[in-house]
Amino acid sequence: MKKYCKLILFINLGVLMFVFENIKAQDFIYSQFYNAPNYLNPALSGQFEGDIRVNMIYRSQWTKVQGALDSYTFSADYQLPMLGGGIGIIMNKSTEGTAYLSKLNLAALFSYNVELNYSSTLSFGLQAGVINRSIDTDRLLFADQLDDGGIINGASSAASVFVNNNRKFFDAGTGINLVTDNFMIGASAQHLNRPDESLTGQLSKLPMRYGMHASYLISLERYGEELPAVIPSVVVYRQDKSNSISAGFQYKTNAVNLGLWYRGDGKQQDAIVFSIILDLFKRDGNTSKFRLGISHDATTSKVNYTNTSGTTEGALAFETEIPGRAEARYIRERNNNFNRCYKFY
Repeated sequence: MKKYCKLILFINLGVLMFVFENIKAQDFIYSQFYNAPNYLNPALSGQFEGDIRVNMIYRSQWTKVQGALDSYTFSADYQLPMLGGGIGIIMNKSTEGTAYLSKLNLAALFSYNVELNYSSTLSFGLQAGVINRSIDTDRLLFADQLDDGGIINGASSAASVFVNNNRKFFDAGTGINLVTDNFMIGASAQHLNRPDESLTGQLSKLPMRYGMHASYLISLERYGEELPAVIPSVVVYRQDKSNSISAGFQYKTNAVNLGLWYRGDGKQQDAIVFSIILDLFKRDGNTSKFRLGISHDATTSKVNYTNTSGTTEGALAFETEIPGRAEARYIRERNNNFNRCYKFY
């Protein structure tokens, strides 16, 4: 019995090391990309109506599958009226697999706007931070934790497989975004320095992630107002040899956004996404807003919905202004007369 267990463990360990070092890790992708603007593109930092914005989003992928992927993003940014852009921070975390392979990213954000004219704004963004990658070895089972009777309860292992566990490395990204009239287009690139994220000591560079997004606002209001509107959008990611394409639309009012999206890789479809976004406490003349967003991905790939139970996302966002900043408020309100990306989200 012990020999068979050791053989199985040896094979599993070899497979585990192969997976970690030879399969290029892919970044997680949010269906509610409009509720994670700083993750979508660093150039969108500081792009909102108030002074301070806080965003939180959680994604639980394939909830029925053991060892499924969970991802979290928290960001906070502050508008700098004199620059028309902003500064901020972002935290991304993902856990995957029954052994909880974990990745944590902490980064700073900076963006700067150039107002081309009242209908066009060009934004540039930078991101720089640190990534920590680790695996919970307490969830792994090694041969010296077995005896003739099977697993030894409470036994610890002397094995040292991951010589670089809790690996930390620098990571950088950048982005650009253009809003002109009712059209927006942007592009971003992450992991510019292609850091080595190996846990075993073998070289394993994190591939760059390229992103492109575009939206167009079609107003349904006849009397000069923008809302209600239909906003078709497309978001494309490429990392190593993997592609992801999300295309669909929102129906947006002052209080409710309803969305329907398709996602695939260009060759086969992956999911149909349904979303509902509620903007609460938003009134004319007041920049404060609380947003609640919920979406669900109905899996349409070969790994069907019955086996996965799909993917669910929840998002919270809060925007407000700081009282008593008369000069800053004047500049901010003047800036808001120019086209900004937030009208599309």
